[in-house]
Amino acid sequence: MTIEMTTLPNGLRVITDTVKEVDSVALGVWVDVGTRHEDIKDNGVAHMVEHMMFKGTPSRTTTEIVEQLEEVGGNVNAYTGREITAYHVHLLKEDMPLAIDIMADIIQHSHMPEDEIERERGVILQEIGMNNDAPDELVFDYYQEIAYPGQTLGAPILGDPGIIAGMKRDVMMDYVHRFYSPRRLVVSAAGHVDHEDFVKRTADLFTALPEDIDFAPRAADYQGGERREEKELEQSHLLIGFQGISRSDPDIFAAVALATILGGGMSSRLFQEIREKRGLVYSIFTFHTSYQDDGQFALYAGTGPEHLPELVPVACAEILKFADTITEKELARAKAQMKANLLMGRESMMGRANQQAKHLIHFDEVLDIQEKIHKIDALTTADVARMARQIFASTPTVAALGPLAALESYDDIKRRLLS
Repeated sequence: MTIEMTTLPNGLRVITDTVKEVDSVALGVWVDVGTRHEDIKDNGVAHMVEHMMFKGTPSRTTTEIVEQLEEVGGNVNAYTGREITAYHVHLLKEDMPLAIDIMADIIQHSHMPEDEIERERGVILQEIGMNNDAPDELVFDYYQEIAYPGQTLGAPILGDPGIIAGMKRDVMMDYVHRFYSPRRLVVSAAGHVDHEDFVKRTADLFTALPEDIDFAPRAADYQGGERREEKELEQSHLLIGFQGISRSDPDIFAAVALATILGGGMSSRLFQEIREKRGLVYSIFTFHTSYQDDGQFALYAGTGPEHLPELVPVACAEILKFADTITEKELARAKAQMKANLLMGRESMMGRANQQAKHLIHFDEVLDIQEKIHKIDALTTADVARMARQIFASTPTVAALGPLAALESYDDIKRRLLS
């Protein structure tokens, strides 16, 4: 077994996946915190903190942080999600000590100077503006907001521009002090790395973390409903979704198989019926997203507005007949896709480091790939049918952006889905 995990005395978990055949190592810090842990009045603080972590420490300037990593050929990046924030770097194995030193420095000692905050505030506002100019991305924010109204789980990850424009340094520093604590952190590495050496370096460097506090985000409260925005665009962007299941639900692989069969690839039902046979869309797919305590299943389509009157009824009809028509051939194809995605993700060292860190945070256990494959193999058509009946019986969420005069009302769509 190549994956090893050690919990340090302060509660910090260190996990490695050793692959001696490669010359590189991917490593970083994954934090069990994201947008849903914010106070709604501070929406965007998780994402702004992620940006500010690279903006200088007492021992390194902003420029020195990235220059020191890129001078040895490293690729450094970070991301903020609804439940996880991550900081990571991929570089040659001999430069691992530099990378873990810098990761420890920025996580513990970023001091977020006011001049850097003002500059980065402008960068983030530009990022929000770019997102707002991309309707195929913006419609997903609309969908999330209407599925979970009035909750940080439904708030945009990039943040509210009005809040970002006025966010103070003490709000960000307080967020770090509350949430960047040992039990919420996982230090993960994959590639040419020795576990014991990596653990020792991590223990020696991560000595200035704040104390752990007990905090649980507000429980997810899926509502459903509609948000549509008429806008002059070439295409109409449409999401139709339902309440899904949490990542710890025993039926989670059935939910993924459902999304795969219905709209998970070029052989999926929706792609074949709506794009290949009818030519109604360029892009159509389905997905299932899971959270700690809830989930969502949705269909996305981008289409010319003149096709909306045909697209919606056909899509709804495919959803309605799904549970009664699943074939063994479709399920076998879905299983193959699911296992391939799982295994091919491990061909990347960064994919491995990310995969194992997130699994440890979500489930508090070391990733067992073979166990996951066994659960996928055990799926039956009855499992997927049961999951479809449960998900498609929930209140639908509809988000639409673009020319929408031809899009039927939410009540009409709801009636179609509940017929």
